[in-house]
Amino acid sequence: GGGDSGEAEVERTHFDLKLMSFDAKSKIKVIKEVRAVAGLGLKEAKEMVEGAPKVIAKDIKKEEIDALKEKLESVGAVVEIV
Repeated sequence: GGGDSGEAEVERTHFDLKLMSFDAKSKIKVIKEVRAVAGLGLKEAKEMVEGAPKVIAKDIKKEEIDALKEKLESVGAVVEIV
């Protein structure tokens, strides 16, 4: 047995990127990266970062999301792929 429901698991190809938190010393850098990733204005990006945890990018291809995650982590952000 093992509780198999018989459904084949569909491999996801698109993911969301969620900003969990950030290093306070790196806030400006994080805002700049979020702004670039999300295509937002400065005010919107700042509000998004300050409102963490928040999804900052939706429906991103698997190939691209790892690079975005690394870029954000390199400036002091804590992000999760959801």
